[in-house]
Amino acid sequence: MESDSIECVSSIDEIVEDHEIPHHNIQHHPHPRHAPHHQLSSSKPHHNGTNNVNSISNIVGPTAIAPAASVHELLECPVCTNSMYPPIHQCHNGHTLCSTCKIRVHNRCPTCRQELGDIRCLALEKVAESLELPCKYYKLGCPEIFPYYSKLKHEGICIYRPYNCPYAGSECSVVGDIPFLVAHLRDDHKVDMHTGCTFNHRYVKSNPREVENATWMLTYFCLHFEAFQLGMAPVYMAFIRFMGDETEARNYSYSLEVGANGRKLIWEGTPRSIRDSHRKVRDSHDGLIIQRNMALFFSGGDRKELKLRVTGRIWKEQQNPDANTCIPN
Repeated sequence: MESDSIECVSSIDEIVEDHEIPHHNIQHHPHPRHAPHHQLSSSKPHHNGTNNVNSISNIVGPTAIAPAASVHELLECPVCTNSMYPPIHQCHNGHTLCSTCKIRVHNRCPTCRQELGDIRCLALEKVAESLELPCKYYKLGCPEIFPYYSKLKHEGICIYRPYNCPYAGSECSVVGDIPFLVAHLRDDHKVDMHTGCTFNHRYVKSNPREVENATWMLTYFCLHFEAFQLGMAPVYMAFIRFMGDETEARNYSYSLEVGANGRKLIWEGTPRSIRDSHRKVRDSHDGLIIQRNMALFFSGGDRKELKLRVTGRIWKEQQNPDANTCIPN
């Protein structure tokens, strides 16, 4: 009996190098091998508990406000350090905090321990309306500046925001830009890295009921193989995600194929962005789904071991799928 293994048989095409790397985060990195990698971390200054609405001493009339940086510090909640949005609460001594943390501290001011009550800090809310601040991802390349109350909405969809680690073998909390995550997948998760337009992977498990999630890398694409229940039926699913945003992912297509004994299943689709978690893609059934009994039939032999070969290729739309110019380097 074969031992459990995940085997990759190289099938590599030459890569055309006249394209840009297809994601926005690399605009500041001429080549990923020489790029400084960004991993998101909090750089917010922490409050010492003394800031309150009376600290806005630089207001000298109806329109003049304090420097944006110092006012922005006043708008940080002293408990969670996130930016505060209406309703902003304050205690009788003027200490402020956000509405979410007001519940968490059981209506007690975290600074002076006085009861908070239901006092709104209307002055600070009004000051916030006059602010224009850069996107918090400006260090990652975002050049946009927004009114304070519009900034949060933008940051939720900013194309420069960091990506979550796409590894499907375990829940990983690491975030960063694309070059950082590629190195993280290679060095920390030991993901097999390959170049080219085609792939040929063989998944072998002695117990088909105990299949682990697998992730392989093909340039800037992740190939996933997962097992789950579709209703009452045990199935396997293979799909591809793109290391970039959804708009860029739609520029590519891919095909997957499994088969043996003169029979095969073929899937063609568009890669999903790694903005969508592997669970979200799996639960949407957007990939090649193989029932377990069919996978064991393809495995041959006594059909007690899973020996499934997944092959396929990736190409850029408006190009011939059989050409060798599918993936930018």
